[in-house]
Formats: sequence, C-alpha cells, structure tokens
Amino acid sequence: MPLSHARRLLRDAGLPKWALLLTLSTALTVFLELFALPASLLIGPMVAAIMLALTVGKGKLRVPLQPLQFGQVLVGLMMARTITPDILGAMAKDAPLFLLFVFSVIAIATGLGWLLTRWQVLPGTTAVWGSSPGAASAMVIMSEAYGADARLVAFMQYLRVVFVAVGASVISRLWVATDGGEPPPLVLFPAVDWPAFAATIAFAGFCAYGVRLLRIQGGMIIVPLFLGAFLQAVGLLKIELPMWLLAIAYTLVGWSIGLRFTRAIISHVARALPRVAACIVLLMALCGCMAAALHIFAGIDPLTAYLATSPGGADSVAIIAASSDVDVPFVMAMQTGRFLVILLIGPALARFVARRSGLAENPA
Repeated sequence: MPLSHARRLLRDAGLPKWALLLTLSTALTVFLELFALPASLLIGPMVAAIMLALTVGKGKLRVPLQPLQFGQVLVGLMMARTITPDILGAMAKDAPLFLLFVFSVIAIATGLGWLLTRWQVLPGTTAVWGSSPGAASAMVIMSEAYGADARLVAFMQYLRVVFVAVGASVISRLWVATDGGEPPPLVLFPAVDWPAFAATIAFAGFCAYGVRLLRIQGGMIIVPLFLGAFLQAVGLLKIELPMWLLAIAYTLVGWSIGLRFTRAIISHVARALPRVAACIVLLMALCGCMAAALHIFAGIDPLTAYLATSPGGADSVAIIAASSDVDVPFVMAMQTGRFLVILLIGPALARFVARRSGLAENPA
C-alpha cells in the first residue's frame, strides 16, 4: 500500500484527532490530579472532548457504542464493589432513620430540580437528573438512557461534586481540626488478583451482552450494580477493578459526553450557571440543616451527620470520612442508600416532575 494512501486512510478514520484527544485528556487529568479535584479521571477527558468538539472535531468524532457500553458496565461494577456487609448492616440497624433522611434529601433536590425546570433554566427531566443526589457518573449515564440531555446533566452533576467536595473538606478541617481529607495518591497500576480480574471481565461482558439482548433501559448501570453486589455478598464474585481499567472506563464515558457538546449548548450552560450554582449552594445549606437535626434528635456527632447528608460526591465524601474521626459505615450507608433509592425511583420521579411542569425535553 502506498504511504500516501495509508496516511489518507488514517486521516479519514480520524486517528490524528483521537491522538490529540488522548494527549489532551491525559494532560488535563494530570493537571486536575495536582489539585486533588474529585472525579478528575472523568472530568479531564470530558473537558478535553468538549474543547476538541468545539474546535477541530466539528461533531464528527463519536465513541463506538460497544466499548462505551462496556465502560458503563464497569462503572456499575465499581459501585457494586462499595456495597459491603458493614454498609448493609448499618442500613438495617437504623432503617427508619435512614429512610427518613434519604427521602428528605431526595425531596429537597427534586424540588430544586422542579424549580429549575419551571424557570426553564434546563429542559424537561434534565434538571431533575442533574439535581439528583446520587453517584454523578451513574446519573449521567442513566439520564441519557431515559431521554434527558446528558451534556447538561453532566454539567450540573460535576459542578455539584466540586462544590460538595470543597465544602465537606473545609468543614471537616474547621469542625474537628483534622489534618486529613487529602485523597491518597493515584495508583494506576496496583497489584492485581488475576483470577478475580478475569472473572470480573467475563461478568462485565455477560452483563453488557445481556442488557443489549434484552434491551433493558438504563441496564448498563442497574444490572451490573445489583447483580454484582448480590454475587459479591454471597461470595460468588470478587470484583477486581484496577485503577487503570477504571481510568479507561471513565475516559470513554467522559469522551462520549464531551464530544456531543456544541457552541449552542455551551451558551446555554453559561446562561444557566448562576441559577444552577445558587441551587447547589441552597441544597448544601438545606442538607446542613438536616445534619443539625440528625445531631440534635438522633445524637449523631456533627461531622458524621454532615458528611452523611452531603448531597452527592460519595467518592470524595468517602475519602474525607476515611481520614476523619467519624462513623464511616454510617456515612457510607447513608450515601449508598440514597444512591440506590435514586436508582430505583429516579426515572419515575423525573417523568413526574416533567409532566407537572408541563415542559418537555428540548436538547440543543
């Protein structure tokens, strides 16, 4: 094959742009890690993809569907891995208390999402998914499966992740004067249990194939999460996900979102930013009031109560809780329980709010 023909094939396949995207994603992720920004492994590739989409990409690059779906399944398994016997025990021990505060936080967040919808800051169910106080990456993936605009949902979710992580870190330091709260160094290539890793990959492939075959809406997150958590609990599966594999999954998800951004959607984000930020701050303040109630009426120590009721950013809250003098199982049980409830009722809740508002989706 002539060299000029080979170059033309590579150019037509978009390989130079993919190489540029990979380089820019790596640089941004390393930069964000220097500042210990939560979810940098996803935010870095997403921002890089937005930059490329608005300049040289021109909307022509798209992440292939099957690798993207496999990455989404890995995100679901990552969440399943966090559902441990300690967390389940804490949920069962204080079930009425958990349900009360879990549904209270969800109600507040949904109310703010409804306001954003009524004010026409964001269209249809997008504001509700963006306000949902669950795991950000799962909310973004599921929102798209149920018809919301994943670009705007990602904007809301990750803006809140940053706000909540910074607020929780500051309060953790000021409240109990701890010297913790800093995330551990990122280890991309840890020691791997290879038999467990092979079983995890096989199980992930089985989930992806089954969801595609059965056409389960939102199943790329729901099926591996619940089935993986069950198999882990009964000892039939050890979920082994080295950080380099999760980095690939986060990158695929981040690219998928970022490459769909347009100049019109960026203009929409800029106009929505003040009101979205105000709603995030209000949500954090109301959750802080709930933490005070949890301390006063249930005797939970103040920092444990605050971290338990923080609206989302469960991974960053977990890091802060692990390095502070708090009841870690209680904090993570509240965060995990809220996420599971949102996962189950989120689609119906989003549709209900959209119907009540009388506004439909109108993605740019």
